[in-house]
Amino acid sequence: MIEQQLIHKINTRTKPLGSLGKLETIALKIGKIQNTLTPELRNPCILVFAADHGIADAGVSPCPKEITHQMVLNFVNGGAGINVFTRQHGINLRVIDGGVDYDFPENCGVESCKLARGTNNMLHKPAMDMDLCRLAMEKGAEYVRREFENGCNVIGFGEMGIGNTSPASLLLHKFAGVSLADCVGRGAGLNPEGVERKYQILSEVAAKYDPQTPLETLATFGGIEIAMMVGGILEAKKNNMLILADGFIATSAFITAYEMQPDILDNTLFSHSSNEKGHVLMLKYLKGDPILQLDLRLGEGTGVALAYPIIQSSLIFLNEMASFETAAVTQVDK
Repeated sequence: MIEQQLIHKINTRTKPLGSLGKLETIALKIGKIQNTLTPELRNPCILVFAADHGIADAGVSPCPKEITHQMVLNFVNGGAGINVFTRQHGINLRVIDGGVDYDFPENCGVESCKLARGTNNMLHKPAMDMDLCRLAMEKGAEYVRREFENGCNVIGFGEMGIGNTSPASLLLHKFAGVSLADCVGRGAGLNPEGVERKYQILSEVAAKYDPQTPLETLATFGGIEIAMMVGGILEAKKNNMLILADGFIATSAFITAYEMQPDILDNTLFSHSSNEKGHVLMLKYLKGDPILQLDLRLGEGTGVALAYPIIQSSLIFLNEMASFETAAVTQVDK
């Protein structure tokens, strides 16, 4: 019922049918989620979860591991890409240490939820045991629940963790059945030789384990920050929030959550298609239609922050644009 009413409202704004393209699709989706003809976005928030990765010790990234904690401090000092874009668009930002191998000073602005000092090196043992994976999901859910209880109805996810394109590649490979060679990309800037080395390392990891469930797969190949995002996504769906996906690493959490609960896609908008080649394959697998194509590969939730004003515009046209009847304009139904 509400879907047909929304379609009628969209089609009777003073514009040719379909002329606002994806804005119309976005408005329809949000209206259906909120079950109203006048949907709204309240207290938008991006949660950035940070953690280190044992697989980074194998040389899968050109960046040293300490950049994880250095960038987290940059986040709370307001100097990163995610900071400038969330400030620009009035989005709340929370930075959470889920598993960084560093002791942050008290009262520095980083929210402490340190569950470990990074994951295990997957060349030697699974990234996480099942208990740690479940706990990370539970803690991620708690952060989303807190935002919901504070009046937030639209949530995005970002991440920070040197080496985390490796777990993202493995999750895509295992869940979507995509060739690992097609999943492995440059990450933070590997040269062709570095990409080949990364592929060989991840091939060894992929062959070493055979998890049977989505949870086991997440524990074996994932990261603490990815598991926290998975728990957060599932909690956001439980509370019927609008959920915004970022790039390659964040979308690996959406693939995992989808394997656990496919209807999370009913509440999800994909902010962009990144320049990391595996992200295109993730979006294809999830049948996601990205809002932006800007060749981003920064992570941090930056794609979410950049897409947010487009999402706002979709509701502004729906709620504020005149109808043919109120504007006394002849409607042409073509």
